[in-house]
Amino acid sequence: MQDTIVVRPQPVPDAARRLVCLGFCGGGAGSYLAWTEAMPPGTELAAVCYPGREGRFAEDYAQDWDELAEDAVTAVLSAAGLPYVLFGHSMGGWMAFDVAARIEERGGPAPAAVVVSSANAPSRGLTPQDMFPAQHQSDDELMDWMREFGLLPGHVLGDPDLCEIAVELMRADLRVRDSFYHRAGAAVRAPLQVLTGAADEVIDPRTARQWRKLAAGPFRHDELPGGHFYTPEVWRTLPSRIAALGTPAA
Repeated sequence: MQDTIVVRPQPVPDAARRLVCLGFCGGGAGSYLAWTEAMPPGTELAAVCYPGREGRFAEDYAQDWDELAEDAVTAVLSAAGLPYVLFGHSMGGWMAFDVAARIEERGGPAPAAVVVSSANAPSRGLTPQDMFPAQHQSDDELMDWMREFGLLPGHVLGDPDLCEIAVELMRADLRVRDSFYHRAGAAVRAPLQVLTGAADEVIDPRTARQWRKLAAGPFRHDELPGGHFYTPEVWRTLPSRIAALGTPAA
């Protein structure tokens, strides 16, 4: 497990399991590092770094969905020395589902559970509703979107060169997202938990039913306060909502 690919902000030597997180558009491993304070006892946080950012800055971006998915499979398997729960938010939710399905199809070691956050069911395909922000938007519009959702730390917002890099990274992720396709028959046997925001206008009202059809094992759907990134408090403590890590918060 390479620290530049699978980032463990606070290693837990006696951990019994890992929460392995996959990133959303424009995000990186750093998007999840604050969750170290929300980890239940015995759980180690690990965040996968995609190519082209953070510790893998010198690598080329993935060119399409399959390339990034295979990179993520390799990263997740490197973290599978402990039982693990696989988590993904937004585009990362589709990635977590696809990675888990690929690993199961190849005989494991499969995740103990898969958690998908703020993502419509992939079986309905990529729709205009899912394509936000969009590739055709200007650099300023993408920056506004990242500011609104708090994706950029203060030191980036104050540096024009870092802002330019952030926009480039976002565009690379949007290109990958827009090449997404649902592999026919893909499903997961691991327990599947879907989290959605009550005020998230992106989420299809039928999403729970659609996701349930992709779960060959146990399934649950939890609706949380807020929009696509929930409320700040819910996002800060989101691991407490993951059933496989203990009793979810009310």
